[in-house]
Amino acid sequence: MDINEILEIAPYSLDRSQKHKLLNERLQELTRKHYSKCEQYRRMMDARALDVNNLPDYENLPFLPVRLFKEFELLSCEKDEVVKTMTSSGTTGQAVSRIFLDRETSSAQQKCLTKIVSHFLGTKRVPMLILDSSVVVKNRSMFSARGAGILGFSMFGSKRQYALNEEMELDIEGMKAFLEANKGETVFMFGFTFMIWQHFYKKLLESGYKPDLSKGVLIHGGGWKKLVTEKVSPEKYKKCLNDVCGIMPENVHDYYGMVEQTGCIYMECKCGHLHTSAFSDVLIRRPYDFSLAELGEKGLIEVVSVLPSSYPGHVLLTEDEGMILGEDDCPCGLKGKYFKIEGRIKNAEIRGCSDTYAAKF
Repeated sequence: MDINEILEIAPYSLDRSQKHKLLNERLQELTRKHYSKCEQYRRMMDARALDVNNLPDYENLPFLPVRLFKEFELLSCEKDEVVKTMTSSGTTGQAVSRIFLDRETSSAQQKCLTKIVSHFLGTKRVPMLILDSSVVVKNRSMFSARGAGILGFSMFGSKRQYALNEEMELDIEGMKAFLEANKGETVFMFGFTFMIWQHFYKKLLESGYKPDLSKGVLIHGGGWKKLVTEKVSPEKYKKCLNDVCGIMPENVHDYYGMVEQTGCIYMECKCGHLHTSAFSDVLIRRPYDFSLAELGEKGLIEVVSVLPSSYPGHVLLTEDEGMILGEDDCPCGLKGKYFKIEGRIKNAEIRGCSDTYAAKF
């Protein structure tokens, strides 16, 4: 199947055997393409003695550490075919990943994100309250991970209102007018975890303004590092937001994702578990020999995605730790693996949108 056929599949409909067959075919196809088109990737695979004419199942394909995208310009297309360059978040002085997208890959990312998010939000576009400032999306040609997140999720909004002004202060009058104009409707909210806490939740407490967002749905991501140090658990996070603006805890969804595999995000279900979709998978590797860990065993997170065609980002080893909790049997009813994040490995760079912002903050 080509990528457009794959993206017609309902994101949480494939069981283990169906998904394994799909991922094997697509990831082997991408491995051959990147081997042919990207010299640096070919040299790395040759160093691993990979036989591209006899590729293993995707669990045994060589992975690239995500850090390589900070060190090299890795492309599997011509430079004049690049329509968008995305950069990761980073604190001052950190190198950032640079991800090069051609038209096909950029389109596939958008379609994939639409399929996944629509499962939780519905297919109808609804009024959107962006819990950030418009200043972050000024440069449309060089997307930061934060700006790309806002613009990517904005396609689900029929009307859009930023909750913060350019000074990162609450725009209370703007919110009041927006909510009055869309009274009784579902409101989709999007933002990054720490920024929501610091600039939305805390500022609402200070102001005394309590907007009615009881019909709201919030999707947030970008890292928990700063909030963990403040002893803010996911449960406390949801309760505090419910207290200050009425949003129901079951309508608050964290997600895990990265600029190196934009589009293939891992959404939190109503049971509080992060889920793989039909378009992605998570493997856990033991740090001492990179062998596959057992269910419930903590290790390094490897992510695979059917999307990256213009750069070799289809099989990546992250610097995050986590564990698989189960597969095809989550009480929420979604098919696929479900897992949790345990945090960053020791001495790894801060890289989540929320975490890098918190470090600067």
